[in-house]
Amino acid sequence: MKVLYKKFSQIVTLENAFNKEGRNLLPEDLSILENASIIVENGKIVWVGLDSELPKNHSFDETVHCTGKIVLPEFVDSHTHLLYAGDRSNEYFMRLSGATYEEIAKAGGGILSSQKAFSQINSDQLLQLAHQRIVRMNSYGVGSIEIKSGYGLTHDLELMAMQTLKKIKDKLFPSTNIITTYMAAHAVPKSFSSSKEYLLTVVLPLMKIVKDQNLADFVDIFHEQNYFTAEDVQLLFEEAQKLLINRRIHADEFNDNAGGSLAAKYQCFSADHLLAISDSSIDALSQSKTVATLLPGTGFFLGKPQARARDILDGGCRVAIATDFNPGSCHFDNLFSLACWAAPTYKMNPAELISSITLNAAYSLNLREQGAIIEGMNSRLAVFNCNSLAQLIYDWGINHFDYFIR
Repeated sequence: MKVLYKKFSQIVTLENAFNKEGRNLLPEDLSILENASIIVENGKIVWVGLDSELPKNHSFDETVHCTGKIVLPEFVDSHTHLLYAGDRSNEYFMRLSGATYEEIAKAGGGILSSQKAFSQINSDQLLQLAHQRIVRMNSYGVGSIEIKSGYGLTHDLELMAMQTLKKIKDKLFPSTNIITTYMAAHAVPKSFSSSKEYLLTVVLPLMKIVKDQNLADFVDIFHEQNYFTAEDVQLLFEEAQKLLINRRIHADEFNDNAGGSLAAKYQCFSADHLLAISDSSIDALSQSKTVATLLPGTGFFLGKPQARARDILDGGCRVAIATDFNPGSCHFDNLFSLACWAAPTYKMNPAELISSITLNAAYSLNLREQGAIIEGMNSRLAVFNCNSLAQLIYDWGINHFDYFIR
């Protein structure tokens, strides 16, 4: 089926940003076309250009008039923990009362609190909760979403989580593109004497089953003091490489643990958080294909300083922004609002801002055929009811999303 989407006020193509591999971007790299149209056929962009240059020799199954609207690549939330049960609102109350993340965890809160709630829910209930959250995220223009396991922390519950994610992925595609991440290495249950024992007993054996059942697009690990060590990362990633599973890492969130350098060493698609990243890790990431994924909502939610975004950007790293939507350290799911709020603090220009939640976020998930509005790319696009990108960014808290183009 061939469809003409005609007379957009603006098409934000990101063509220059795409050609620059999402690095060292300037405002003009947005490559905005005004008074322009797109031709889509069977899920592919077959033409994009000015209305005045619309090809004369095409016939269309449908023509959609888009006056007063703009179109961007769909938003991509490349880091979420939305597969959860329970309620941790009291922890936020405790945090505002002065308790730290570590103190809340020691009091029985944190990830292990979510594990308890997770153990009391079945797959059908979990799928229903996740679907409700995804629909709400869709309503902001988010069409591709990465979701991690990591609240089961036992063989059976982590397997159930990954099987549930696969059901969601199969059910929602292509309207929503779900990317699944196996993250049993999220925390160490109290029943294990060490992180290594937990890895050897649960995480590594289950990863082979997850691979055999084709449940995971990625594997991830929380590399942080009191969670998983550099030796744990090496053990997990070397096994993942053998199984041909792509890698991501939670890195340098509370402390500089050289996580960025580890991510580059093991060819991770993304190193996430990076609130405490060192200059040497910035340099390592800049010379790699690993995307530096910043999670400003977590810093806001926990009351911590933000990542050194400008240093990371100026260092030549490819940068994405994601929500880290989860029940404990960032209970917020609106990616575009979050990125707009973070941009002044991060000192991002508009091309860096938009690329961080489209082109670069897609790249971090190995979605190489989306993230820019270029002939030959997949037509995973989002249409907004406003006259310009400037207005869209300016209108904090106003949702202008209209519909997706597929």
